[in-house]
Formats: sequence, structure tokens, C-alpha cells
Amino acid sequence: MIDLRSDTVTLPTDAMRQAMAAAEVGDDVYGDDPTVAALEADGARLAAKEAALFFPSGTQANLVALMTHCQRGEEYIVGQKAHNYLFEAGGAAVLGSIQPQPLDFADDATLPLDKVAAAIKPDDFHFARTRLLSLENTHNGKVVPQDYLRQAWALTRERRLALHIDGARVFNAAVAQGIALSEISQYCDTLTICLSKGLGAPVGSLLCGSEDYIARARRWRKMVGGGMRQAGILAAGARYALAHHVTRLQEDHDNARWLAQQLAQLGVDIVAPGAQTNMLFIRQSADLAARLTPWMRDHGIIIASGTLTRLVTHLNVSRQDLEKVVDRWREFLAHHDKLAAAPLTGVYFQ
Repeated sequence: MIDLRSDTVTLPTDAMRQAMAAAEVGDDVYGDDPTVAALEADGARLAAKEAALFFPSGTQANLVALMTHCQRGEEYIVGQKAHNYLFEAGGAAVLGSIQPQPLDFADDATLPLDKVAAAIKPDDFHFARTRLLSLENTHNGKVVPQDYLRQAWALTRERRLALHIDGARVFNAAVAQGIALSEISQYCDTLTICLSKGLGAPVGSLLCGSEDYIARARRWRKMVGGGMRQAGILAAGARYALAHHVTRLQEDHDNARWLAQQLAQLGVDIVAPGAQTNMLFIRQSADLAARLTPWMRDHGIIIASGTLTRLVTHLNVSRQDLEKVVDRWREFLAHHDKLAAAPLTGVYFQ
């Protein structure tokens, strides 16, 4: 199956599996796993931060990041559609008693700084204390501009807030701009890095920050169940990903742009600005969406269903795979009138 739902569906390569099988391990809760320690050192070095901490998931890494920055009853400013507000089961509020202050994203994936400034609460006991600005890079495949990050950093220094970046796909942002990760991370106090999306590791995320911050985060990680034992088997896959799969993200970006061009030629409505990184979004009618998704699955292609559909390229999708996707899409559109005339019984034109 050609799976375009997300880059979370990537499978470890044979070489990555070999590295995992050969990993030197120990009990990481005791600090005895050398491969985990090496991974955390890799992450800290690449992000130009003092320390890093390995987590089993990005959701847990983001939760601990927020709980380390904010105390109960304090507040973080975040995007309405940001992952650590909308898609993480309300963990910050439920488990951390942290109040979110969501704002609408601008079209360029930024939170307008005038609105951020207006949302910062005054020093008054009627209000939750605003402690943190949380950004996301990339957001829906869009790269947050460096100039914006610089301005956001300056605002948080002026208003005495911390700045966290949910960097689930931050290496995509770095590769798209042709810059080092550290050029992005210089404008934040902390950031998370997901290793199991475009980088292709099977499990894991890193939280990077100062030594004092990571020491406090380690306690929260233990509390929420993130302490792992012989986790070097997982860390070895992540280390392989950092060493071998960062620069190749450009292939995913090129493939996404190529796919957008090909689908546009078929008359598919591509949501602007197209593919900046490894994602593109298409608009389609509800009727078309209801028929396209099952038809594609019948032809070996998995896509999300909906009038606004996300297509994501990754290391398990080649240009040859995408050529098949375009061919099948062309066939579908050519016969759509026939499909539309048939009832939705689960039997589709072959």
C-alpha cells in the first residue's frame, strides 16, 4: 500500500533495524543506558542546547515541556490548531492544570505578535499568570519564517515569558530553508524534536533545553510514566535517523511539490501555498471525497478522507509510487461521472 496519510507511518529501514539490534543498552532510569545518553547528547548538540531528554512520544514530550514551564493555574499562549492544544487530549489542562490561551494562526503559520502581546495577562490576581508562548514549526507543512521567530524571541524576552517550539517536524523546516537546526533553536528556550515522523525512527521524541530545565523535566517524565529501561534499542534507531535521514527530507519536499504540480494539472484544487515541505492539502466536494478515498484504497493507495485532505510524503513513498498515485487519480476523475451515478454501496469502478 502507498500510504499518504502521514509521515508517522514510516517503517524502519533495514540498516536502522540492524543498528537497533546491535545497540548497547542499560537501565536508563538509573542513567545507565549509553545509547540513550549518546542520543540525548546528539540532540542537544544539534539544537545548541545544554541538554536533552528522550521520550517515548511527542505528546508526552510536549506535555512535560509545558508542565516544566508552567505551574498549576498558570497559562500558555498557543495556536487554536496547534498540536499541543488541539490534538493531545487536553493533557496540559487535565494533567498539568495549565490554562491554554489559544489564538488563531495567520496564513503563514505564525501567531500574530500584536495578538500575542494583547493576550498576555496583567499582573492581577484575577488572572492566570501567562508564562509561556508555544509555537509550532512546521505547522501544517508551513515553515515559520526566521524573522518572525526573531521577533517572537524579542517579545518574550521583553515580557518575561519562556518560548517553546513544538518541533515535531522542525528538521523539515531547517532543510527547507537550507539552515542548521541551531539557527531555528536559537530563538527558543526549549523545543521538542519528533524522531518518528519524517526522520523514520519507529519511536521517540527529544526535549531540548538548559541543564536545569531538563533536570526538572526528568522528574515530570518519571511522574507521567516516561521512564524507560533498556531504551537504547529505541535510541539506536533514533540516532541512525539523525545521522542518515535529515538531509534526505529534501526528497520528500521535492516529491510533495511534484505531486502538487501533477494534481493541479488534473484540476485538483491545491490549497495555497502548495507544498513548502512534505505536506500539501487539497479541497474537494463531500461527494468526491466519499468516493475517492475507498476507490484509492481498492487500488493500493491510502489517503485521508474529507473535503480538506492532507497528503504527506515520506521515506516510504518514492517518486515511482507517486506516479502511480497520479495515474490512479487520473483514472478516478475520468470515470467520476459514472461513479457519481452509482449508489455508495462499497462497489466501485475497477
